[in-house]
Amino acid sequence: MRGKILGRDARYALVGLPSAIATILVLPVLLVGLLSVVLGGLGLLVLPRLVLGLCRWAELHRRRAARVLGESVEPRRAVLPSGVAAQWRWLAREPAVRRALRWVPRFVGTGLPLGLLGLLCFGGLAGTAVVVPLWPLLPEGEASLLGLPAEGWGSALLLGAVQFALLAALARWVLPPFIRWQARDCLAALAPSAEERLAERVGELTESRAGVVDAHGAELRRIERDLHDGAQARLVAIAMRLGVAREELPDDSGALARLLREAQEGAEEAMVELRQVIRSMYPPILADRGLAGALASVASGAPVPTRLDLAELGRVPAAVEAAAYFVVTESLTNVAKHSGAERAEVRLARTADRLRVTVEDNGRGGVDEGRGSGVVGIRRRVAALDGTVEVRSPVGGPTVLRVELPCGS
Repeated sequence: MRGKILGRDARYALVGLPSAIATILVLPVLLVGLLSVVLGGLGLLVLPRLVLGLCRWAELHRRRAARVLGESVEPRRAVLPSGVAAQWRWLAREPAVRRALRWVPRFVGTGLPLGLLGLLCFGGLAGTAVVVPLWPLLPEGEASLLGLPAEGWGSALLLGAVQFALLAALARWVLPPFIRWQARDCLAALAPSAEERLAERVGELTESRAGVVDAHGAELRRIERDLHDGAQARLVAIAMRLGVAREELPDDSGALARLLREAQEGAEEAMVELRQVIRSMYPPILADRGLAGALASVASGAPVPTRLDLAELGRVPAAVEAAAYFVVTESLTNVAKHSGAERAEVRLARTADRLRVTVEDNGRGGVDEGRGSGVVGIRRRVAALDGTVEVRSPVGGPTVLRVELPCGS
């Protein structure tokens, strides 16, 4: 095990020297690429690729440093977007680019002395092991040990043993801490800052939220379909059979007729409650007509004349469709009950991964969420999807409700 660690340290130290020398050339090469942007324009294509190469070079050394420390790191592979404008935006905004540029001087400053020390230790050990046995065959004065000429075979053996022991001590006790320090410095230079880690975490959560929203939408559709086609159909069949049984009873059935009547009424009440549950989960009209058709039906049937303005929405997850539908229906119900408005307007627009819903009326305003206006319920439903709700309702009106819902990616 000790020999394996020593071999790993030797490879890391010796490779560090040519790597550091190669890294010294990075900044001049990038400078040439930048000058070519000004002089000939070729750098518009070349410089982003040079920086991409630097990022991958730094990532290679980050993985090397993690291996020598026995740590595991998440692989990060830089990818250049397509299009010249997008590539230059990537240069300006990508945190990995800034980390790689900061890493260059730190790696050169630590890699060069580490490589030289490794070359001294392991190169010296190899040289001593070769020179001492061959000392009698070497020309007089051509070989020295510990910087001293060996006067005879005995002195060559003594000086060689001392030199080998000193170099082995350096390789065993001095070089490994230096290697660990240099590897930790490399990882630290390429580690994201707290702000960058937070941004990465937000990005991960956004992606996972998009997957959860899609899965939730599919589950809503499945449950709605199962309830509609399964439980609801069975309740209808039970109610019908109970009705037929009641008709077949003789007039003097008494308690049996009463029990059948109560069972039929209970089945019918259960059907009504089940329909309400289905509508609260995922209204069937959304499955039949889609969001645009469902909102058109809501607007045309609203008690207050309502204008509907729908932009191109694209694909919207089922959970977001249901939330937008309930936002509009609840808002129009509030308008009819509380605002005294003569007209209302509903607008839906899609921007990137956000669906914006706006409901406006010309009523009296003064919405008070503490008095059961329905806005609290809207806030809860929207908050469940990590959306936002803004209500602007001065006394005298108008009232404007703005909702933003994430649509995933």
